[in-house]
Amino acid sequence: QVQLVESGGGLVQAGGSLRLSCVASGGTFSDYAMAWFRQAPGKERKFVAAIKWSGETTFYADSVKGRFTISRENAKNMLYLQMNSLKREDTAHYYCAAGRRRIGISSNALHYDYWGQGTQVTVSL
Repeated sequence: QVQLVESGGGLVQAGGSLRLSCVASGGTFSDYAMAWFRQAPGKERKFVAAIKWSGETTFYADSVKGRFTISRENAKNMLYLQMNSLKREDTAHYYCAAGRRRIGISSNALHYDYWGQGTQVTVSL
């Protein structure tokens, strides 16, 4: 059983930056593909970014491409999301997710088996 705990959310002005972190425990981190999803109030959960177990391949939603960077440190059991040039529409609860490495890299939430509780990101004008 993998446990995921996110941190790093907060309130930031539009145009600013935040770095989210997710620490994993209870499993071998390199056994898992990882991803970030987000959910705004009243809306469905949406894919943000994903990274292969090795870190060699990443994939982004069009809405964040060029502004967000996903990365991981397998030796530290850590996943990151560097968010730059933040916009009001990036306001959401952000979740990290882990899926078996056989999925390769995926934007489908159904492919991920473990989820954290999330961290809130609020972008103000």
